[in-house]
Amino acid sequence: MGIMTRIGHGGDVYAAARELGRDLHRLLDFSASINPLGPSPAAVRTLRTAEVLLGHYPDPACWALRQALAAYWKRPSEEFLVGNGSTELIHLLPRTLGIRHLLLIGPTFSEYAEAMTRAGGRVTMLMADRADGYRPPLESVLAALQKRRQSASGASPIDAVLLCNPNSPTGRACEAAAVRKCARLVARRGLWCIVDETFAEYADHASILSEPLPPRTVVLRSFTKFYGLPGLRVGYATAKPAVIARIAAQQPPWSVNMLAQRTAVAALKDVRHAGRSLRFMERERTRVQKALTRLPGCTVFPSAANFLLIEVPVGQKATAVVAALRRQGLLIRDCSQVPGLNDRSVRVAVRPRADNDRLLRTLSVLLHKGGA
Repeated sequence: MGIMTRIGHGGDVYAAARELGRDLHRLLDFSASINPLGPSPAAVRTLRTAEVLLGHYPDPACWALRQALAAYWKRPSEEFLVGNGSTELIHLLPRTLGIRHLLLIGPTFSEYAEAMTRAGGRVTMLMADRADGYRPPLESVLAALQKRRQSASGASPIDAVLLCNPNSPTGRACEAAAVRKCARLVARRGLWCIVDETFAEYADHASILSEPLPPRTVVLRSFTKFYGLPGLRVGYATAKPAVIARIAAQQPPWSVNMLAQRTAVAALKDVRHAGRSLRFMERERTRVQKALTRLPGCTVFPSAANFLLIEVPVGQKATAVVAALRRQGLLIRDCSQVPGLNDRSVRVAVRPRADNDRLLRTLSVLLHKGGA
């Protein structure tokens, strides 16, 4: 792995292009789950005309974008904090909220544990069961907290719970009512509940933002995946105003550039593109899932996001399959090192139909050859 690569991340097309000696645009990146229809046309137009802002510092308050988010969610603008992607916010939370010990519902994105490590904290994992299709075990959260408290013997008590919903890399989503119930119960114990809704645009039934948030709850969102703006790095947190002010006080100045702010506003307002994106994903994800299921020995798990978790056939290894596809210019996510998954686990994004067909053909030939 490259020096800046972490388990759980994809999308490093630059390293792949250098390694393979190929032009960046000749690679098909299934490792990063970005809207296959691309960014909103309105967002692209806004980006092209925003060059007049290059001679000024960005708005440190991200005022226009926070107003747009407030109108979109029908909440006060004081409940929003914009960050340099949700990753910046993930790393801010342990320090600003005083989180020393995180209960993390896995298997999940590696950045949460990385943020805790950097902040000098620790993580306890509550793993979903493969036999249950990796459904996040929300009903076990309180039991895990109680067990941990009784067996801590001097160790720092758990002070926060984090759920990615829909979860990456499994794609499973919990219903909003169940998440709210869990957040309320966690808050009653004086703990924080963090819900990462990076993929929730694809699963409205999973989002808890349609109602007032429970106390001590922080929701993270992103413009990377659904809105197709990974290169601009825009994410946001939603919480009670006092919590947002607490996090904002520790945020570096000017962390979100002005082109990103303006483009995100345009993307958020383009409801027509959003509707097209949802309709496409519903059809194409179902089609790709059925095609993958027909590949001998492959297991495909249910997904509410724009990607699918797959297990390659028994006797084959994810690392070999990923490497073989990479040599052909097809990049998929190796999940074999994600705690809670096995060594046959990979994740593929749903891309435009022609790209998906190429992956399906190549993968079919590869698996019949034994993954080499």
